[in-house]
Amino acid sequence: MIELAPSLLAADLLNLESEIGDMLSRGVTRLHFDVMDAHFVPNLSFSPELCAAVKARFPECRLDVHLMMDNPGKYLKTFAEAGADILTVHQEVLPDARPILDAIKALGVKCGLSVKPATLADTLTKYLDMLDNILIMTVEPGFGGQKFMVDMLDKIRLLRAWGYKGDIAVDGGVTLDNARQITDAGANVLVMGTSFFHAQDRDLVVRSVKELS
Repeated sequence: MIELAPSLLAADLLNLESEIGDMLSRGVTRLHFDVMDAHFVPNLSFSPELCAAVKARFPECRLDVHLMMDNPGKYLKTFAEAGADILTVHQEVLPDARPILDAIKALGVKCGLSVKPATLADTLTKYLDMLDNILIMTVEPGFGGQKFMVDMLDKIRLLRAWGYKGDIAVDGGVTLDNARQITDAGANVLVMGTSFFHAQDRDLVVRSVKELS
């Protein structure tokens, strides 16, 4: 099944309760929640307190928390207790990802690794048996509205060729125009920011993604 995961960064930040409620009313339950530390990426974003507030108000919302941080290990328990359903950390800051993946699993949360565009898919091979989620960045992380890097699709093809069966999410420049190309490569989770929250017809976006399955 192809799943849509709207990115909270692109929502109307002064009306988040309404935005998330609207998303859920359209049958979308996975919310991509970016956490940026202004070190690993040149931007700042959402806190554990906001994560907890969203989960408390919308317990049915599955929070896909993407930790774009230099020191994600310090915040695993905090975000797990705040209601994260998935915790994804970056391969680039981890000489050996196994300890942090084990720590995530011990918290009862699904675990994931993400790679930036310059990072090879090969760096993930020794962790494939541990991962619930792989997040392929198709733009340089830190800001929305960037152009999709089509050559990143080769990473997805390699991961599926190597036998990886878990979720492969794609984040960055994802639109209805390239969604079929992305899912044909083997991805099954489409992270959409502006393409969903700024769409004139959100129902069309949801329906079009479902039709990709």
